[in-house]
Amino acid sequence: MTVMAFNEALREALHEEMARDESVFVMGEDVITHGGPYKVTDGVAEKFPGRIFETPIAEAGIVGLGVGAAMAGMNPVIEIMYLDFITCAMDEVVNQAAKMRYMTGGQASVPMVVRLPCGVGRLLAAQHSQIMESWFMHVPGLQVVVPSTPADGKGLLKTAIRSPDPVMFFEYKRTYTHKGEVPEGEYLIPFGKADVKREGEDVTVVAIGPMVQKSLEAAVLLEDEGYDLEIVDPRTLSPLDTETICESVRKTGRVVVCGEDSSFAGSVSEIAAMIAESCFSDLKAPIVRVGSPHVPMPFSAELVKHVVPEAANVVSAVNRVMD
Repeated sequence: MTVMAFNEALREALHEEMARDESVFVMGEDVITHGGPYKVTDGVAEKFPGRIFETPIAEAGIVGLGVGAAMAGMNPVIEIMYLDFITCAMDEVVNQAAKMRYMTGGQASVPMVVRLPCGVGRLLAAQHSQIMESWFMHVPGLQVVVPSTPADGKGLLKTAIRSPDPVMFFEYKRTYTHKGEVPEGEYLIPFGKADVKREGEDVTVVAIGPMVQKSLEAAVLLEDEGYDLEIVDPRTLSPLDTETICESVRKTGRVVVCGEDSSFAGSVSEIAAMIAESCFSDLKAPIVRVGSPHVPMPFSAELVKHVVPEAANVVSAVNRVMD
């Protein structure tokens, strides 16, 4: 094991995959000049000259080029500077990349990774802080990946780059500097396989992205109240590992689903609905969702505190299902 930051783990995965496969290349805004806004592509230009391309501010063009390159046998890794800007390329993502295998009867595929820095960062307000995981969960043909730790980031990104189909890879901006142990050498994590980050007996907490760490913090706080939390990290939202989630629910009988996405029609709501349909007879209490309210992300630091859920929100939700 090596201790490294989340962005360092992503960088290592990218470098390893580019060294392994000459068809892998990088495109995006400022990916050479600054090593990307969060230093994930740092060193690529020096180590792999001619395989990283800085683009104009033209997201539809960037993703469109990626789709064409992928269909022609390349493996593009595209960085969209902020998740919010992917809205400029929705036709290329939703109508082209996601549908290509289906519409060609399997004759064409789009092995493309779209890296998406998301969530609250440096108080960047409503147009640079969004979380839209559920948008892409809704689209058949897209794989939606949300790593929460450096180890998961590396293992999932390597799997994403090797996937024959398009991957929407969500990277929460506030986690780039978070450190953790990462296995050395070849290390891949299969899609559709959740990870139980903490075993417990009383409440299942299904936590997405940064809410994994916040749920682990909540678990420590709730130990004094005698509550034992089990933390399940889906890691991929499409495909979703319903088996591991339901196995945990059947053990505990109580569920909190939490994420930073809006709880209104969001990823937390889809998981809660799946649990209600699959495990209703096992539930001892109603499912509780923890997510952001249905409002734009504010600029004010004080207002952000009322929008982005924290460990205290998980504690409150657990108390509700236990009562």
